[in-house]
Amino acid sequence: MQVPGVSLYLARVSTLERSPEVVLALPQPSGSTWPARLAPVSRERGWLLPLTVGLLVALPVFLQAPWVRLHPASATAFTAVLLSAGLFLGWGGQGQWRELGAVLVGFSGSWLAGCLFWGWLRLHPAWHLPVEAFAVPIAWAGLSTRWRSAGAFYLASLLGTACTDGAMLLTGVMPLWPEVLQAPVQQAPELLRQAAALVLQPLALVEIAAIATGLILLGRRWWLRGTGGRVAAAALITTLAVDGLFLGAALLSPHLSGLI
Repeated sequence: MQVPGVSLYLARVSTLERSPEVVLALPQPSGSTWPARLAPVSRERGWLLPLTVGLLVALPVFLQAPWVRLHPASATAFTAVLLSAGLFLGWGGQGQWRELGAVLVGFSGSWLAGCLFWGWLRLHPAWHLPVEAFAVPIAWAGLSTRWRSAGAFYLASLLGTACTDGAMLLTGVMPLWPEVLQAPVQQAPELLRQAAALVLQPLALVEIAAIATGLILLGRRWWLRGTGGRVAAAALITTLAVDGLFLGAALLSPHLSGLI
């Protein structure tokens, strides 16, 4: 004979095993730390935001770079659209929409910095990181607010940019940056291809592998730290992927790199 209380408990456990989303509806104990592993989310909810972050990281290569080259002022003004959309979703949205709004706010900062640099300062690589880092104090402060995903996206993207610039400096590519951008249209592709070839030298490959390994390990660690951590991890890992695509384009088809 089964005890009624035990039967009820087993029935509830069986229900939770069949429908893990039910756990999301359970009230969280007041004042306690509710482990994330006790609140599993569906595959769609768990991956939608990181995939969106990855898309936003890749977007500048395919949209922003050519836009800034053609008309930097209008590309810079588009920051207002991104920021407005992010604030609208962040304040009025719920769940994933609210987090998406926060990510858009962070992305608007990265977009503005990219427009300012590539539009007017692209021949001065020493100004790249200072311009990209203009919103660090705001992003850092946002990590402790409802806009934590905005700060996480911006800071992780900045870290990826810093590592990319560091790799370019270590491999000897950085000094060629102004030369490639100032070269005539007919010569620029070959110069870019030669610069990219420096990355394939044995020592350069070791340096890049070490940087990439460190970023991947850091991304894996961040992935386990809630929504903000997943946003940061997705931004960081996607930056690596975009850098790889850029290198391949520079070697095989420089015109597709977005740089020239």
